[in-house]
This record gives sequence, structure tokens and C-alpha cells, in this order.
Amino acid sequence: MTVSIIVAVRGDNPYLKECIEHCLWLDYTDFEILVLPDRELILNYPKTKAIPTGELTPPQKRDIGIAHAQGEILAFLDDDTYPDRRWLIKALRHFDSSEIAAVGGPAVTAEADSLRQKASGRVYSSRLMSGQYTYRYIPEKKRFVDDFPSCNFLIRKSVMQELGGFDTKFWPGEDTFLCLKIIKGLKKKIIYDPDVLVYHHRRSLFKEHLKQIANYARHRGYFAKRFPETSLKFGYFLPSMFVCGLFIGLPLSFLIPSFKPIYISAIISYLALAFISSISKEFRLTLLVFWGIILSHLVYGIYFIKGLFSCRLKEE
Repeated sequence: MTVSIIVAVRGDNPYLKECIEHCLWLDYTDFEILVLPDRELILNYPKTKAIPTGELTPPQKRDIGIAHAQGEILAFLDDDTYPDRRWLIKALRHFDSSEIAAVGGPAVTAEADSLRQKASGRVYSSRLMSGQYTYRYIPEKKRFVDDFPSCNFLIRKSVMQELGGFDTKFWPGEDTFLCLKIIKGLKKKIIYDPDVLVYHHRRSLFKEHLKQIANYARHRGYFAKRFPETSLKFGYFLPSMFVCGLFIGLPLSFLIPSFKPIYISAIISYLALAFISSISKEFRLTLLVFWGIILSHLVYGIYFIKGLFSCRLKEE
């Protein structure tokens, strides 16, 4: 199978060069690399072509990439990811089955990341933060999924053409929109394979990480009512329930004396769980992850509610 690796990017950056170089080291040779920058970009790499798109969102850029792609399989990467050497070999075996439309795998925190970036990765891969979705950040057992991030996502070009591409301005959330069309519209399957591995450079704690969390949460809250098939799930509501309980419980603990020990016990139990989830050999990392989990829950909870009650998002 011929593969078109598609990378949406604003412009040249060190992560992009790392991504391209690792793609060229893959133990698979029948592929091309399409890079989609805002403006003209010279890339002196074999098998690599830059296609200027203007200032568009990543899904809009990827749709342009799809139109230029020569491959039977489209493989989407973010510019701050790079693939394991066996990435394509492990992914392509699943396309032997006609019922499989797409394949995804974990995006593991890059080893070269800074301490604060690694802390961000630890927050995302924490069960307390991501619940049943930790497989997106660390390798777990193989399974079928109904929603998967586009930073490590491979799909048949014929399926993409049938769906009309991403065909959305949503970002983030373009992957949820696409997966819904695959599962609901085409009745096809998406498989997660822990061996289809890429490495992902994380945003740094705290500012950039929390900004990303807020963006994810706003879109997921909006999607919970707009696309309930994949987003109306109890787990996505838990941080908002935590925030509501935290702020409603505080005045109640003063108004109802018998409620105060329950409220305090709940907070202590939560802090204990957060600390246990944060423990590592390095104390600084433990401290960063501890506060990262707490602040991520608060920010996600607040912005999920904002998304839930939004009439429309700006992309629309």
C-alpha cells in the first residue's frame, strides 16, 4: 500500500524537522510526506513536498493535503509528533480487513521533553485525569474505538473521499466530527493498536498546558449536545461535577454544620488521590503533576460548562 503522510503546520520549526526525519527512517518505503504550511516553505528532504495553504485551521489544511495525496492510505501526524520506526508496518496490517476504516495508536510523551512538558504528559496519562481514555497517551490493550485524536490517525483515502474529507472548521474536535461520520455514517470500524506508536512533545505546565485543556474542554462540552453519539458520556462530565461540588459545597458547609465534615473529607480524599496519582521518583515532577491534575480538573470543568451552554462556537 502507498501511504501519504500529511502534516499540517503553521511554518518551519525544529519539531517539524524531527517529524520528517523520523518519517524518513521508517522501516517502510512506499510513502510520501505532504507538509501543509501557511506560506511557501523549502524542505530539502526526499519524498517530501510542501504545499502552502494560507492561514487555515488544521482540518482545512488536511483537506487540501487529501486532494494532493497519491497514497491509498492517509496517515495524519501533528508537527510536534514523530513516529516509531515500525509505525506504518504495524498500522497497515489492519487494513487487510475491509471493515476497518481507520487505525489509531498512542501518542507517548517524547523522552527529550523538558520536566514541565513531561509533567503535562503525566497529567494526561493519569487515570484520575483521563479515566478510560489513558490509552491515547500510553500503550494499552488493542480495542475498537469510536473517537480518536488525529495526531496519530491513519485512514483509507477511499473512505475520506466518500466522507468528503474532514469538512469542518472545528479545531480541536475535527477528529470527533470525522470519527462520528465513520462510525455512524459508514458503519465502519476504527481500531486502536498500542504498537502504532508515535511520540508527542507536550505543552509545558502550566500556562500552555491549561490553555490547551480549556480549548479541549470547551469543544467537548459543546459536542456533548451537538454530537452526543461520541461526546455525551458520563466521564466527560466528571470534572464539571467536581467544580460544581467544590463551589456549592463550600457555602453549604457553613450553612449546614453537619455537612462540613463530609465536605472536608471529600476534599482530603480527592487531594490524596491526586497525590498518589502524581508520585514519581523525582519530587519536582511529583509536585508539578499534583498541581497539574488539580488545575486541569478545575479548568476542564469550568470550560466544559462554557461549551455546554454555548449557542455556537466561533468556528461555525
